Amino acid sequence: MKAMKEYSRYGSTTHKQVYVYGRLEPRPIELSPPGMAWGMGGWLLFPFLQKIGKEDAARLRARVIAELKTTFASHYTKTISLPGVLDLDNLRAYAKRATGEKYLINPNLPG
Repeated sequence: MKAMKEYSRYGSTTHKQVYVYGRLEPRPIELSPPGMAWGMGGWLLFPFLQKIGKEDAARLRARVIAELKTTFASHYTKTISLPGVLDLDNLRAYAKRATGEKYLINPNLPG
């Protein structure tokens, strides 16, 4: 990062952008940047795919399929049935919204 050549009470004039990914924490997002040239936004998959068009979306889908067991692999703490969602022990565990503790709901599992 380049050092500012002169002082400004507003901080750097270089625009910085923060993207919010995921929302496990339900509290409001607080941003206290050092300076005024900041923006914040979210990123959603489906609007992005519509924006880039069918050809590029197909290319990205092919990449995800090719890398499903590597780059895009998911790991789950536990796989539960649809009725298992209502089990109090399961509910307490997945309601924590803990990072790295995903629960996969498989509706085909017997309850």
